Amino acid sequence: MTLPGRLGPWFRRLPVVTRLVLAVAITMSLVLTGAAGLVYWRVRTALDQQLNDDLTTYRHSLDQAVRAGNRLPPGPSGSLQQVLDAHGRVLTSSDSLRHQPLLTPAELRAVTRGATIRRDVGSLLPITPGTLRLQAKRVAANGQPRIVIAAVRRGHRDEALRELLAQLALASGLTLIAASYVGYRTARAALRPVERYRRGAATLADGAQNLRLDVPADHDDEITRLGHTLNHMLDRLEESADRERRFVADASHELRTPLSLLRAEVDVALHRPRSAGELTETLRSVDAEVQRLIDLSNALLDLEELGSTQHITRAPVELADLVDAAVAPHLRTAERPGRTVTVDAARVTVDVDARWLRPAIGNLLDNALRHGKGAVHLTATVRDSRLRLCVTDEGTGFPPEFLPRAFDRFARAEASRTSEGSGLGLAFVHAVATAHGGTAHAENTGHGASVVLDLPC
Repeated sequence: MTLPGRLGPWFRRLPVVTRLVLAVAITMSLVLTGAAGLVYWRVRTALDQQLNDDLTTYRHSLDQAVRAGNRLPPGPSGSLQQVLDAHGRVLTSSDSLRHQPLLTPAELRAVTRGATIRRDVGSLLPITPGTLRLQAKRVAANGQPRIVIAAVRRGHRDEALRELLAQLALASGLTLIAASYVGYRTARAALRPVERYRRGAATLADGAQNLRLDVPADHDDEITRLGHTLNHMLDRLEESADRERRFVADASHELRTPLSLLRAEVDVALHRPRSAGELTETLRSVDAEVQRLIDLSNALLDLEELGSTQHITRAPVELADLVDAAVAPHLRTAERPGRTVTVDAARVTVDVDARWLRPAIGNLLDNALRHGKGAVHLTATVRDSRLRLCVTDEGTGFPPEFLPRAFDRFARAEASRTSEGSGLGLAFVHAVATAHGGTAHAENTGHGASVVLDLPC
């Protein structure tokens, strides 16, 4: 609804329920006014037609009597008559009129020139006594012009129309009140879930945890879809808050050990004078711990970025080239203890995010070289638009109790947190698989450990 001038801002400041009720009331007022106007017009037209027919019939009988010089016949109940000469003098008149002329001088001149005059005397509202409808026409009697005026009383017609107006006003008023009440109740019922959602959001703003809006499952309207959208938003907010809390908790927990080691190394170095060789060894130890802190921070940041990214950026890439680029940094690492890394990658193009998949493959190889034994084998195949990456080694495999939590953050097969690695490698692999819409799976093959990535490509 568009309102002109200053009414627009005032209307928009009203509560939604009030605006809806006003809109319903205004619309119903227009509809009821139009309907009442149509009914009134139809009834008035029918009454006027009947009144005009009676008046015309009565005037014709008067015309015939005046032409023949006969006595003027009586008309319908409440009818009046008057006969004038060409100068407007009353020749014959009903007793109630006495010699009061019914025509104005202008109307008299018009009838004298041959026009037929029809008009009402008195008004419907306000109520006036003696209301008439008259019809005047010139006739010739014995060669002399005569003006014959026939009139009928409009009392019954006016009373019927006034009663109709009162009934229409009463019915329209009651209908408007009922429609406004129904509109108010409907608006309140429709907006009640919105108010409930608002109170829930206010509760969340006050610090409530695990809040969910009560959305009916058997409805599918705009308000219900709004509730589902708000619940989805609450889920995302809770996930974001959980990631933030987990990140802070993990970072503080995992950084404590290397920082404590750094502090211990520095305290020992400062406790007594050291030789150049001892200081060099201390600096190497400090450098190793600093590098461990850097690796841990980078891994945590990568996991956080993967968890908060709405979507990954897929692009066509040659699978063999991608695998070779991921394997190359680990070939020299494998040569030192006399181990080997073999690759079997299909020559196909896959649609993946190489930025994340390349380090995920590297983490799998690093995990196999660090914790496994013997040869490490990487296979990469594509079937039914799905990419399957599998890394196996020839070690003792994962401890059975470790497999269910192998992809958890900071999960290690060894109990000590001072063991090599941060426990984030497989967690990163799982995050990359999830971001691609795929899965990651770890198992023991009987000849070592196997980790499989299954991704849509």
